[in-house]
Amino acid sequence: MAKILIAEDERDIRDLISLTLRFAGHDVVATSNGEEAFEKAQEIIPDLIMMDVRMPRMTGYEACRLMKEIDTLKPVPVVFLSAKGQESEVSAGLEAGAVEYILKPFAPMELTAKVAEILEKHKGKPAAASSSQPQPGQGGPISSRPPAGDPPASPPSSTPPGSDRTASDRPAGEKPASTWPPRRPSWLDRDDKDRTNK
Repeated sequence: MAKILIAEDERDIRDLISLTLRFAGHDVVATSNGEEAFEKAQEIIPDLIMMDVRMPRMTGYEACRLMKEIDTLKPVPVVFLSAKGQESEVSAGLEAGAVEYILKPFAPMELTAKVAEILEKHKGKPAAASSSQPQPGQGGPISSRPPAGDPPASPPSSTPPGSDRTASDRPAGEKPASTWPPRRPSWLDRDDKDRTNK
């Protein structure tokens, strides 16, 4: 299903989380502190990271901030696990870059359901490195409008406006365009005949 990285310094809780998520079909990698989690995350690029807040060598907050500075880890959702649910603790976790804050203790079924919900919510989110900015060697966004200053797609027609349209295409009241060269008026022909007969 998903590759999940866990960082929890208490072995019993770490084993419980690992067993619960593996039973749900996930691939679980467990670490015991924030520093180890930070290094492992870069190695495996998980689909979800779950960390305790208070850990030796590096707290969950510190590890999360460092992870969010790495392009490949920016889109990976981070969830904090903590026994402290004060508003200040939750705010600090969200400010560090986490998407959820799960309070201990929790039932295995509740944890499984919450993980499934988080994975579904963040499924398919693009990585920061593949944003809309064109990368070297790649074209930018495709646009149907030519950039300003570019020559038109085809040269202007030398045919007088409207001469290539049928009567049904012309707006009401518009006269058909004259042809070239212009036709000799018929009254000139009459004048020539009159002068010849005289």
